[in-house]
Amino acid sequence: MARWCAEQGWPVHPLAPGRKTPVANCPRCRDRRHPPAGCACRSAGRPCHGFHAATTDLAQIDSWWSHTPARGVGIACGGADLIVIDIDAHRAPVPDRNRLLPGIPIHDSVNLRGLASGFDTLALLAALRGQPSPAEDAGTLRVRTPSGGLHVWYRNPYPATRFRCSTGSSTKVALAWQVDVRADGGYIVAPTTRTAQGTYRPEGPARLPAPLPEWLGVELVRTGHVIQPPAPARPRPAVPRRRSPGPSSAGGRRVLDPLLADVAGCAAVPEGAAFTEKLNKAAYTAGGLAAAGHLDEDTARALLREAADTARPRQSARNERIIDDAIAAGSARPLHLEGRS
Repeated sequence: MARWCAEQGWPVHPLAPGRKTPVANCPRCRDRRHPPAGCACRSAGRPCHGFHAATTDLAQIDSWWSHTPARGVGIACGGADLIVIDIDAHRAPVPDRNRLLPGIPIHDSVNLRGLASGFDTLALLAALRGQPSPAEDAGTLRVRTPSGGLHVWYRNPYPATRFRCSTGSSTKVALAWQVDVRADGGYIVAPTTRTAQGTYRPEGPARLPAPLPEWLGVELVRTGHVIQPPAPARPRPAVPRRRSPGPSSAGGRRVLDPLLADVAGCAAVPEGAAFTEKLNKAAYTAGGLAAAGHLDEDTARALLREAADTARPRQSARNERIIDDAIAAGSARPLHLEGRS
């Protein structure tokens, strides 16, 4: 299984035999605290520091597992661009209804009788969004855990956007009670791994992860799972900003508004909506209108960002680049409205 995972491009690391935790660090790493990135054990081929040691190097993988075949397989989710929804079914007191779905108040009229696990809270979240529960998603890899939980594997369709791990019991970042998220900074147990409690078994027909559903990505953004790296400074094209004196802005908006509506309408179509082309067209037109004095460029940018982020909220940096480039190109060709109705 370790080799197969590596062939999918998923970095793997060994787990302790019979357990779901990484193998122990060497004595040097165990006794001295130091950053994993600079540890000499990695280059020496020692599997210290858990998922930080994960690799797709087949020679290294053969060495690790030929030495101890009983080791389980862990996959570094960040390096594999995986987002795994870890649904728990532990026996635990059910918290107050306002802690079941962080950020979503559940009205007293909603009957929660029988709610007992992450399967229930995830189904509730999906129902509120008009979507099927990921636990029932037969189109992606799902793995039944020895404790009765379920790992639902997804591929990050926008690798430029990074997601953090969370636990369902967290009061700061959580998707739902008893629903954990495995992503950057964490690992997931590969299917067929055996532990003392049982075996992680694939469930259903799918053996590979499907792209993360758009609605679920929006929920991860809403609940604070996006890791926001500092945005690198990007010089904007040296194009003079044109500000309209006022009255002509009505004509500019009359031309731009239908294009903005086309961009925002892509929210209803996760893929295949020609989003990039529509945003490019709208921003190019806005640049031409601003250059001709029919629109204030700052206002146009704000409108474009709002429409783009409505349709594709998890790729704001990419949206901004499209807008910048298209406005710059459009500004070189002022768009005059004479004769337009």
